[in-house]
Amino acid sequence: MSTRFWFLTLAAIAAAALTGPSRASAQSPQVPTAIPQTKFDSGQDIVPVYEGWIRNPDGSFDLVFGYFNRNYKEELAIPAGPNNTVEPGGPDRGQPTYFLPRRQARLFRVRVPADWGTQTLVWTITVNGRAEKAYGDLLPVQEINEKIIASGGNSVPFGDEDPNKPPTIAVAPVSRASVSAPVTLTATVTDDGLPRPRTTPARAATTAADGRIERQVNTSGAARPRGLTVRWFEYRGPGKVMFEPDGAVPVVGGMATTSARFAAPGIYTLIGTANDGQLSQRTTVTVTVTVEP
Repeated sequence: MSTRFWFLTLAAIAAAALTGPSRASAQSPQVPTAIPQTKFDSGQDIVPVYEGWIRNPDGSFDLVFGYFNRNYKEELAIPAGPNNTVEPGGPDRGQPTYFLPRRQARLFRVRVPADWGTQTLVWTITVNGRAEKAYGDLLPVQEINEKIIASGGNSVPFGDEDPNKPPTIAVAPVSRASVSAPVTLTATVTDDGLPRPRTTPARAATTAADGRIERQVNTSGAARPRGLTVRWFEYRGPGKVMFEPDGAVPVVGGMATTSARFAAPGIYTLIGTANDGQLSQRTTVTVTVTVEP
């Protein structure tokens, strides 16, 4: 028997081994590789999250927390008390009482003394029949710093190697408001000009074969800079706050203006965040809202 015959026979066997399973797989039912995630607009719980701790110059420590609202749409007002408590020292340790949908990271801090040692701070949120807890302690692996807070948790140098500094933000006080009319929030923002604004080159509009414009883009030749912005969100309050514009507002001439409308009377805490595209800084405004006679 010739060598060529044996070579052709072995090649045929190898081809059958390679193609056989794929043919069988094509005839058998396909097993899904992933289970689709079910999204719930409402009715889910809120999970408090311990983000880490910061060492202060005086020897004390700040324990940093955020939360994850499992709902995609439902916003919940849960006052400090039995259903929203931080212990020891609570129930009110300055935690949020108004919860926006999904993940809200590194929102508040609880300062503990230098001799805190191995104690644990517990934040408990009970909503929709379920209690969730976050445990804050001083494990070395969980140490963070101010730049991690300012960068939104992105990777940043731990020391002073990065020349960029967070912007500063100050807001004119708003002592009182009513549910019948919005109030104006005017933020004054300064920055060191870093990072340098990135630009996006202008591109011509694309057209279909018959000459119709399919996608309109900037054709003026001007670049679109990335600069300072201010964004507002509700931190505490008995009802929803509606901001206009809702989202990041460009800083023009060192200022950014937003209006806020309150759904119910009460005391509200709003947080404004100035962002330079890499680092951010927050400020807090407290507003007492009344029902106009």
